[in-house]
Amino acid sequence: MKSYIDMSGGSGSRVMAKSENEPTLADRVTELLSGQIRSGAYPVNARLPTEKFMTEQYGVSRTVIREAISRLKSEGLVESRQGSGTVVLDPASAEVFRLGRDSADPALGVVRILELRRGIEAEMAALAAERRTEQQMEQIQIALLAIDGAVESGGDGVEEDLGFHLAVSRATGNPYYTDLLGMLTRSLRDAIKLTRGHESRRSDLTLQVRKEHREICSAIEKKDPQRARQAAFLHMRNTEKRIEQAEQSFWTGDSRTAAQRLAGADLSTVLRRADARGGGKD
Repeated sequence: MKSYIDMSGGSGSRVMAKSENEPTLADRVTELLSGQIRSGAYPVNARLPTEKFMTEQYGVSRTVIREAISRLKSEGLVESRQGSGTVVLDPASAEVFRLGRDSADPALGVVRILELRRGIEAEMAALAAERRTEQQMEQIQIALLAIDGAVESGGDGVEEDLGFHLAVSRATGNPYYTDLLGMLTRSLRDAIKLTRGHESRRSDLTLQVRKEHREICSAIEKKDPQRARQAAFLHMRNTEKRIEQAEQSFWTGDSRTAAQRLAGADLSTVLRRADARGGGKD
């Protein structure tokens, strides 16, 4: 029997609309699956149902299911295993990292994440410039092109943007950077979604962000640590400024919901050894 997600607080009828302060469908599906995992309805090492099954079960799109699964991965509740699908992990082993507190300012949670990233990204880019291999450089360039490709095909480029920064992290030769970004994935994804959502409203901002990414890539390619550090720091600082200058109309609907989630984020993640995770890759 189908169990459509009811935005009023349970499962039941299909929902056609919601007010701006109500949780999104992805929020509801994530909460439902998280509760089932924590209650033992899906035991450790069990496989989650397929995307197709869950879209029919909950009456939502594949995009909603994928977003929910992505969040569960970020919280350390599930992981993808080759040949096994999405597998449930032990919720008791998750570590909680609190990044913020509730705030009436919807931009504050985003800025906090960007401030946190500023130093991390700067040093990460510098180390990548010093240590990257030719193969790692190629992966960074591929990731950069993927952002453009996603945007040109009508996507938001969020996953591709995150992929670019993860590619840089792997080029540092220090797996802890990739582990750290993995731990912050949910907040990073929300922050990138918000910043890219704002930037896409103006073509000049889109071009500016593209130029900043290319400058980071170029500095790493030329093995110039100082330039790479400055480029990554400037990219984060400029992103903060763009968010701080966003007009009030931007902070409504899904943008406000994501911002509120960032402002009081509890990020749960399981930190595993790099060899157990395939070198820090998803």
